[in-house]
Amino acid sequence: MSSTAAELVRLLTVRGQTLAVAESLTGGLVAAEITTVPGASKAFRGSVTAYATELKHDLLGVDATLLAQRGAVDPQVAAQMAAGVRKALGADWGLATTGVAGPEPQDGRPVGTVFVAVDGPFGPGSGSATGGKVAALRLNGDRAEIRRESVRSVLALLLTELAGEQTGNERTQDTEQNGGF
Repeated sequence: MSSTAAELVRLLTVRGQTLAVAESLTGGLVAAEITTVPGASKAFRGSVTAYATELKHDLLGVDATLLAQRGAVDPQVAAQMAAGVRKALGADWGLATTGVAGPEPQDGRPVGTVFVAVDGPFGPGSGSATGGKVAALRLNGDRAEIRRESVRSVLALLLTELAGEQTGNERTQDTEQNGGF
């Protein structure tokens, strides 16, 4: 169990918030990492492993035209996956991973191209029309390393958002102290 996953479960539980995960290249590894934490059931709603491209549309509501034009490895796809799983599973927060773990390129994207996304109850001025945030990653290593780093990165992305909320929305109150956390 990672300390990041444990901290996420702790923060979500304290806030009475829930999490859902949509995974592609990680194939369930994000959900597995979260559920290694004792008490994860208080915050974790579930996950959808939408490995096949059409499932991203059918189960998560990703725009079919977007998938047809850009393929599954795209920042907007990641954002829509996070929003879609959040809605489908009735969670406060949604996470998503999509990318190319290898060994071959996909949709014209090289191995190691990964997009991770978080969607949640962001306040006004979050800087995103979709209410979500996406991080673009260019990872090195073999298939297992790329998948592991994708898990670490998506969990870190949510932890950053939750930590930012602790200070009362860091974008507008960046001088406020973190309250000793």
